[in-house]
Amino acid sequence: METVSDPLGTKLLIFVLSVIAGSVDVIGFLGLGTLFIAHVTGNLVILAARSAAGEHASAAHLLSVPVFIIALVAARLLAAGLDRSRIVSLRPLLFLQLLLLSGLLTICIGVGALTDPDAAIMIVAAMLGVSAMAVQNALVQLSLKEAPSTAVMTTNLTRLVLDLGEVWLGTNRDSRAKAVTRARRTGVAIAGFVAGAGLGAWSQAHVGLWSLVLPTGLALAALLITCWSRWFVQAVDHA
Repeated sequence: METVSDPLGTKLLIFVLSVIAGSVDVIGFLGLGTLFIAHVTGNLVILAARSAAGEHASAAHLLSVPVFIIALVAARLLAAGLDRSRIVSLRPLLFLQLLLLSGLLTICIGVGALTDPDAAIMIVAAMLGVSAMAVQNALVQLSLKEAPSTAVMTTNLTRLVLDLGEVWLGTNRDSRAKAVTRARRTGVAIAGFVAGAGLGAWSQAHVGLWSLVLPTGLALAALLITCWSRWFVQAVDHA
């Protein structure tokens, strides 16, 4: 299991993963029929609102949560198998995320921007994106020790504000030092998500679903970070 003590490699990885989550979430919401790809529980709110208004419930919204859960279970089983084989799980999970996002990008580009989001092929594409984000959520929990969430910003924002309060108001020196460390971690994730949301919205407005090149390319960058960072290479070799 990796740690977040690396001053550059791991923080850069957390930032890139957060940008992926922010960008794919906005792109999915704008281009795939108001579907939240990263913040899947938001789809429950949309379903409830549409039901209350007597509107049609999208199949993608209905499937997003169970597909997310299934992908989480699959990622956990894969990580367990890798652990039994004494293989560090971070890179394989990042590679799996890259494959899923590549599938989402390929389908969306292949069918064109005018396809109905409720079409079967687009629902399949959307579920590939949801599965990719499930894998990302899993790898942060399983393969990055003490890392903040890279997709759920409500928890991160709460943690950041409380830690800043501890830094400013706390009297225990050790508690304040730990709060500073946590605040730096969560700050990186929040900044990445905000940047990703902005980039995703801008890209979607200008190039449509071609904007999925952004999170897919960043997924490749995240994998390369673990290959080029001397710290990650040493961690894998040690394992």
